[in-house]
Amino acid sequence: MARTASERRGLVMVSDPDLLDAILRLAAAAGCELHRSVDATQARTTWAQAPLVLLDGAAARHCAGAGLPRRPGVVVAVRGEPPPTVWREAVTVGAEHVVSLPQAESWLVGALTEAAEGRPGRGPVLAVVGGRGGAGASVLAAAVAVVAVRDGGRALLVDCDPLGGGLDLLLGAEDLDGLRWPEIELGGGRVPATALHAALPAPSVPRGGGGRLGVLSCARAESGPSPVAVSSVVEAGRRAGETVVCDLPRHPTDAAVAAHTAADLTVLVVPADVRSAAAGARVAAVLAEHGRAPGLVVRGPAPGGLEAAEIGRALGLPVLATMRPESGLARALERGDAPGRRRGPLLTAAATVLDELRSAAGSRP
Repeated sequence: MARTASERRGLVMVSDPDLLDAILRLAAAAGCELHRSVDATQARTTWAQAPLVLLDGAAARHCAGAGLPRRPGVVVAVRGEPPPTVWREAVTVGAEHVVSLPQAESWLVGALTEAAEGRPGRGPVLAVVGGRGGAGASVLAAAVAVVAVRDGGRALLVDCDPLGGGLDLLLGAEDLDGLRWPEIELGGGRVPATALHAALPAPSVPRGGGGRLGVLSCARAESGPSPVAVSSVVEAGRRAGETVVCDLPRHPTDAAVAAHTAADLTVLVVPADVRSAAAGARVAAVLAEHGRAPGLVVRGPAPGGLEAAEIGRALGLPVLATMRPESGLARALERGDAPGRRRGPLLTAAATVLDELRSAAGSRP
């Protein structure tokens, strides 16, 4: 059961003003609200339910002396190297960790992020790549994300193709406020999913049950994201239990490889013609070199009558879905209508891929 907002608030009891300022700064970066207590009497009211308890040495000694019960998730923080007395106080209060700031800032941000978002989830991650240029991979990726939102979930659509023109254009979101890849600087630390969503454009799509779509798009005159940044964003969405959909370029950039490696399922979109099948075979071989082989989505029309099963046999890949031509789709995309908004072959294929993704994610350890 999801925790309420009050149950996601951590507890901090620290008398050192400099240490307290550092902890509050890290909590703000992690999107974690903290309840401040000045003594064990105040702390007792939230001691049991707080997902994380942060104490200094004096507070640890005070809480232990007041008979507060032992519980998981207690951290004793100090500035600089912890003296022997802090270790004794940490043992007395039953702390799981003693951390030194600023050395352990990255670790503490991760712990605070987990406290704010709950225990790490297992949101499904999908990577979509085209067998050739213009195969429709970006359209399918966007449609899968839209279907996930229509189901009432939260989805994160991640653009990993700097030469693709920008997924915000595909969704009619180019004028929406929010950050694109060039404006986001990410290292290897954890990214709070709530803060990430708040910073991104959120195009309006038909939704139910509180679903929300966030789009992290490439700009049209900039290089693409780094592999570390892609990994951080994907893991943020996964931890939050969101459906993460990555649109990959056909060329295996480091960022594309990072997304493919993290994905529970990679889908290769191949038009139903001989040349596209030949190009798709090469892309599939490259993907297999960097991890598992993809599944196929075969898109019509088939001018020579080439069937999806024949393409699957030729490439040695399972066919997950087929997609007939959809009347009016190109015009709708030009108007900025989000792919997958209306009934048709694209919506059906996207729903099938989403089911396959959830099944693949559920079967992974």
